[in-house]
Amino acid sequence: MFIDRADAGRRLAAQLRHLAKENPVVLGLSRGGVPVAFEIAKALDAPLDVALVRKLGVPGRPELGFGALGEDGVRVVHESVMRAAGVTSEDAARVTEREKAAIEEQAARVRAGRARVPLAGRTVIVVDDGIATGSTARAACEMARMHRAAKVVVAAPVRAPGTTLPDADEVFCLSEPQGLRSISEWYENFDQVDDDEVIALLDRAAVAVPHETVSGTDAFEGEVELTAPQGAGGIVVFAHGSGSGRHSPRNQRVAATLNHARLGTLLFDLTRPGEDVFDIPLLAVRLRRGTAWVRERMPTARIGFFGASTGAAAALLAAAELGDEIAAVVSRGGRPDLAGARLSEVTAPTLLIVGERDQQVLGLNRAAQQQLHCPNKLEIVPGATHLFEEPGTLQVVAELASAWFVRHLNR
Repeated sequence: MFIDRADAGRRLAAQLRHLAKENPVVLGLSRGGVPVAFEIAKALDAPLDVALVRKLGVPGRPELGFGALGEDGVRVVHESVMRAAGVTSEDAARVTEREKAAIEEQAARVRAGRARVPLAGRTVIVVDDGIATGSTARAACEMARMHRAAKVVVAAPVRAPGTTLPDADEVFCLSEPQGLRSISEWYENFDQVDDDEVIALLDRAAVAVPHETVSGTDAFEGEVELTAPQGAGGIVVFAHGSGSGRHSPRNQRVAATLNHARLGTLLFDLTRPGEDVFDIPLLAVRLRRGTAWVRERMPTARIGFFGASTGAAAALLAAAELGDEIAAVVSRGGRPDLAGARLSEVTAPTLLIVGERDQQVLGLNRAAQQQLHCPNKLEIVPGATHLFEEPGTLQVVAELASAWFVRHLNR
């Protein structure tokens, strides 16, 4: 027996401590899984997010689920249950539409502008307060896979024997009692969890990211913003493009996503008013100064560059000059061609991200990719133009960049 979900979470966390070294994300199933997941995230010093899932209940018998629905269009269905309960395809469609609307309403309340924690390249621990049929856990696993999780672990205090979770790499459970009738019978207190409690737990678990604004340094003329989450093994130095600066909303958005992934960020103004933004060697010199400044403050951190437009050329040129000091480079809508012949000298793994509708820059990136001898990849974001202003496209950029940097910096 568990006293309540918090007690179950603390006891389950003791079995999961070895996963702390894998820099995991903890994903609590809404709503009852979130209090359990909160305790695990706290014990593992890991970011917490919620997986919004809904059971698909048999009409007239809602307690009996024939499947589950999750965000991102994920749907898990047990055909055998549908046949046994006489659920028609029309019944299933009606229930699915109803639960889809419920998920959308819940997302508007629970997220309220809160960015989802990036899962790409991470170990994701999917947590529920108990597993009966496994439908909702399977839906959450599929969601994690859709977001390119590297490894998916399912954890629950109790589950029915024989429950299969084919999408999970590992499953941890404290008890598998024979003849399990309901999850609630294994808790002394199994009160309903509402959205307000979910929101409160997400707020409490939000990673407190130390943020420092520094001015008047030898390396920079203006202010710089250094953000270093606890446990960050890597720092990403930003190189903005022409007509932009450290306050660029696009770079701030990407930086926030990287911070959620436990990556540090450094933003500063690469150019001065009236300067030639195409003076790539000058921009590269400033980028090297910024890198040296970070190295003095965080000597063991692995350093990466995130460059946009002309800033991407400066990032690649500086990476060529610094060699093994730079562990990874990401270019967003960049002009790698402006780095010239030095492209072939870049040794850091390089990701080129270009909008599908940014045809001229896409052509330049394809040509530049042929000159790169380092590990590299070109990602084309569907429907995006040069500035990634189309809905959802900048978030795709942020998630791609996060996965690349997590892979190469957070070791």
